[in-house]
Amino acid sequence: MIDLSTLTIQKAHDALTQGEFTARDLAEAYLAEIKKRDGDIHAYLEVYEDVLKQADAADLRIKAGKAVALTGIPLAIKDNILIEGRRAQSASKILDGYVAPYDATAIKKLKEAGAVFIGRANMDEFAMGGSTENSAFGVTKNPHDLARVAGGSSGGSAAAVGGGLALAALGSDTGGSVRQPASYCGVVGLKPTYGSISRHGLMAMGSSLDIIGPLTKTVADAEILFDAMKGKDRYDSTSIDPIPETATPKKPVIGVPRHFLTGDGIDPEVMRAFEASVEKFRGMGYEIRDIELPNIEYSLAVYYVLMPAEVSTNLSRFDGVKYGYHKDGATLLDDYLLSRGEGFGREARRRIMLGAYVLSSGYYDAYYNKASAVRELLKKDFVKAFESVDAIIMPTAPAPAFKIGDKISDPVAMYLEDIFTVTANLVGVPAMSIPAGSKQEGGKDLPIGLQIIADMRREDVLFALGKKFLGEVE
Repeated sequence: MIDLSTLTIQKAHDALTQGEFTARDLAEAYLAEIKKRDGDIHAYLEVYEDVLKQADAADLRIKAGKAVALTGIPLAIKDNILIEGRRAQSASKILDGYVAPYDATAIKKLKEAGAVFIGRANMDEFAMGGSTENSAFGVTKNPHDLARVAGGSSGGSAAAVGGGLALAALGSDTGGSVRQPASYCGVVGLKPTYGSISRHGLMAMGSSLDIIGPLTKTVADAEILFDAMKGKDRYDSTSIDPIPETATPKKPVIGVPRHFLTGDGIDPEVMRAFEASVEKFRGMGYEIRDIELPNIEYSLAVYYVLMPAEVSTNLSRFDGVKYGYHKDGATLLDDYLLSRGEGFGREARRRIMLGAYVLSSGYYDAYYNKASAVRELLKKDFVKAFESVDAIIMPTAPAPAFKIGDKISDPVAMYLEDIFTVTANLVGVPAMSIPAGSKQEGGKDLPIGLQIIADMRREDVLFALGKKFLGEVE
């Protein structure tokens, strides 16, 4: 019997190569768990029929002595990442019946490593949302409390890992969509440096913000997945090479932007967990410094101008003509209006309209250009901050997971859940959420996450601090 609750990628790799169990055994264990629990959680939109066939291929590779760390490892893949020959819908009705014609670069690399893809994970439609309530196929529930959201937009991926329905998962992060659900579901979520993992084959939401990231049980597992996927890609002009091998500071200096952590909307338990985390780092010998990020208070406003503008542009390609959902109208214009009006959900339509507004004549300078200018100020703030500290810490989300339905009719309240996460996407720096406590409510333990932010291409600092904090290294 495989103990899935304590299994990590590294432990599974060791067991597979030592013959303690096979990749087929491991796949069967996860399929059994999915059959048992996913009817309640709804982490998956589809479980692939050939999972065991994939596992058998991995076993042949293991027997031939050609296994690497990810060979035979079962992964859940967010529904906006393309796998050749498989359906991909971004949890949207408008992509009904769409089958991916090629592999995303990240998927190609994982295939080369021999990973096993379990299925498509649920998400907010086109990655728009923080609760997975905007999926066209129903909400994903939090494995720690089925009355609460799993977060979003990578809620299905986070719930799959947090609920023991996958050993690890891929999500995408545009403004916190890996880190926030990781916080809600009590797992590790990494948003790498912008461009460090190719966006080729990731359905575009906000092209200057999007990045694929792993959701895992441990920091070491996140590092394994990141190392497997990173690197420059000729199919993505924004992709970058990893930083040349550079020594990680033995005792990174940690910055705390306390001026940004005084809002009324922060749950007291989240702040207690954060202060305990600060003291834990201090107790381990790390220097803690208060820092100033003068323009960070404008991050959320900037994000909700720039992101919808990019959404409006990117989603204009879905017109009901070339592929996906189509509704006949009296004229070609009616075809467009009916197909997009019925094919897109409420949140997608809201952001498309908002984006079109801020890009329109007469408002472009007033909104889009000003937001772009403040984005540049934010980048300068972080450059200056990283001259005196190696990492910055803050809560991942202002509160633990909220109840399903609580905020779906209040977009502003929903958007405020991103207040601590959007800045890393605007600036392009790497950030990671790790479990850092919990809040007792209604007899349930609701996870709370700690966010660690590092300078461009310094994921090594995140991994070093995260492993130390979670006790993965001495």
